[in-house]
Amino acid sequence: MSTGFKRPYRGSVPRSRKATQVFEAHKGIVVCKTCGAAYFKKRWTHGLEELRVKEGKDEAVSFAVCPACQMIANRQYEGRITVKNLPAQHEKDLEDVVRGFSRRAFERDVMHRLIGIKKTGANWVITTTENEMAGKMAHHIKESLRGAKSRTHFAGDPSDVAEIVIDFSE
Repeated sequence: MSTGFKRPYRGSVPRSRKATQVFEAHKGIVVCKTCGAAYFKKRWTHGLEELRVKEGKDEAVSFAVCPACQMIANRQYEGRITVKNLPAQHEKDLEDVVRGFSRRAFERDVMHRLIGIKKTGANWVITTTENEMAGKMAHHIKESLRGAKSRTHFAGDPSDVAEIVIDFSE
């Protein structure tokens, strides 16, 4: 019985889209001009003060726009939740659930943001900067407000957009 490949794999593995879109590595700290998030050691974090306390030394500081602020400025999104036929008694609850979930997601990761909530009668469209956040938010909405059915559609390559429809029609 064979335990592996007969000969070593010599081909190159294509880089993921995420890997090619990683923010350029910089020396020192990069601070977002818009939101104040700081990029240090290949990671965006909350605030510059926390980094200086953790590292204990001064680093060169430069300014740029973080990927989340750039997406918002370009009117792009990776997650879109469409809520259809929302009962009137659940409107306040839905807004509280969305705002609370977004606040907690932002506290965990500075790149997870709520872009906007567009209300059109009983239909709402919620956009986020991360598709994974949108999926978890939709699940949280379904659990919090019983009686909804959902379906998820992921757009094909090269896009990472997740489109989720939550329907309260029954």
